[in-house]
Amino acid sequence: MRDVLSAVLMLTGVALALVAALGLVRFPDVFSRMHAATKPSTLGLLLITVGAAVRMREGGDAVALLLVAAFQFVTGPVAAHMIGRAAYRSGAGAQAGLVVDELADVSAPPA
Repeated sequence: MRDVLSAVLMLTGVALALVAALGLVRFPDVFSRMHAATKPSTLGLLLITVGAAVRMREGGDAVALLLVAAFQFVTGPVAAHMIGRAAYRSGAGAQAGLVVDELADVSAPPA
């Protein structure tokens, strides 16, 4: 039963990572690609690490895998925020399509 659960979790995680990779290739602008790079890949990594932790015999190995997932949850959104902020400030994103621009007053992109 543990093997089946582990396989399902890992295959679901791999499928989400594949969707993230396809989103990186297919989406038109940096903000869409940033979303595709962080959301499904973070959940995919979590599912893969949980699936691997289910197969582990010792608790220490499973804790190490769950620490990897925790660090991904911490660093992924911060990296995406920094990429989005740099793209906005450099004018690389599709800023004409923004519905709400809360940074227009704070840091306007170069004209």
